[in-house]
Amino acid sequence: MKNLLFLFPCLFLLLSSAVSAVPAHNITRILEKHPGFSTFNHYLTVTHLADEINRRQTITVLAIDNAAMSTVLDKHLSLPTLKNVLSLHVLVDYFGAKKLHQINNSTTLVSSMFQATGAASGTSGYVNITNLKGGKVGFAAEDNDGALHSFYVKSVQELPYYISVLQISNAISSADAEAPTAAPSAIDLISIMSKQGCKAFADLLRGSKALPTFKENIDGGLTVFCPTDSAVNGFAPKYKNLTDSQKVSLLLYHGVPVYQSLQMLKSSNGIMNTLATEGANKYDFTVQNDGEDVSLKTKVNTVSIIGTLIDQDPFVAYKINKVLMPRELFKASDVEQAPAESPKPAKKKSSKNAKAADAPADGPASDSNDQKAADEDSNGVSGLHEGVRLVSVVLSLFVGFLAL
Repeated sequence: MKNLLFLFPCLFLLLSSAVSAVPAHNITRILEKHPGFSTFNHYLTVTHLADEINRRQTITVLAIDNAAMSTVLDKHLSLPTLKNVLSLHVLVDYFGAKKLHQINNSTTLVSSMFQATGAASGTSGYVNITNLKGGKVGFAAEDNDGALHSFYVKSVQELPYYISVLQISNAISSADAEAPTAAPSAIDLISIMSKQGCKAFADLLRGSKALPTFKENIDGGLTVFCPTDSAVNGFAPKYKNLTDSQKVSLLLYHGVPVYQSLQMLKSSNGIMNTLATEGANKYDFTVQNDGEDVSLKTKVNTVSIIGTLIDQDPFVAYKINKVLMPRELFKASDVEQAPAESPKPAKKKSSKNAKAADAPADGPASDSNDQKAADEDSNGVSGLHEGVRLVSVVLSLFVGFLAL
């Protein structure tokens, strides 16, 4: 009996540890394994829906392939309106392939994220799921008079009762979701950057196709890392050698579709997606902090934040001492030419430290621990099976003690 009394607290602690080992899912990591959904994945990130999906513990994502997304983009919806349309494809309940085909009474109404966030009018954010004859399952918005134009194609990935990603044939149409929304913010980021020592970068952005994406993200949350004039001028030869599409990607690489205050950056280390992130083209970098200093590390170079241009939630812009160089466009050998302002002019580095700073640590082969962890997480979730195994072992021990 004494053994049993001792065992109960131990069992509770071990079970708690096992449960906490089950992490949140990551929709971006899940979808990036499937290039056919790269456009859908990209816009989940740009509209910030990916973050909202990852925060929820029971969710179903109705993914549409690149061809279906092209039809949606052809409507030229504003980014806030596009977010409403895509949020209609995120159900706040779990539906695996098996559950779809077991719907009672052939049909059911399910709340989408469009409804759950309060953005929908009335019940227009509900999705009608209909189990048809022959194993066919149709989807329609509640305000679409029940007309079914989208159907279940296949299961992309399921983690039972946490997240289910299902492919459907076409986007779910809804007049309410596609209704025009408020215009983008009046913040003039070009003017702000030009007046704060980032005129060269602002000039590149001004004439680029990347500018609309920056502007569209301001209201929903945007962080911009703006290289100094001297850094951009020194980088100019490399920039001129890029194609037009590569130039757009490079500029988008300097924006993050989430508001990140300096305090938030100082208190977190890890991988951060950018406006250029799309499918297999990760275009991400790692945030590293050392006390009050914050660095952004790509697989090619490392830059430092040396000042704040503006911090007006949900928009913030920082001055950085170098141009960020993504591994998708550059190699480690390309960093030699780029001059940069020192984040700490008053501090002198020893020759030994200076060599260490220029060593291959910034090269493509030196993956950070955070990057390795993310790359090893091939299913968008990690630690789940370890937690389940731990629970099994603990329960077995418990049964053994009872047998005694």
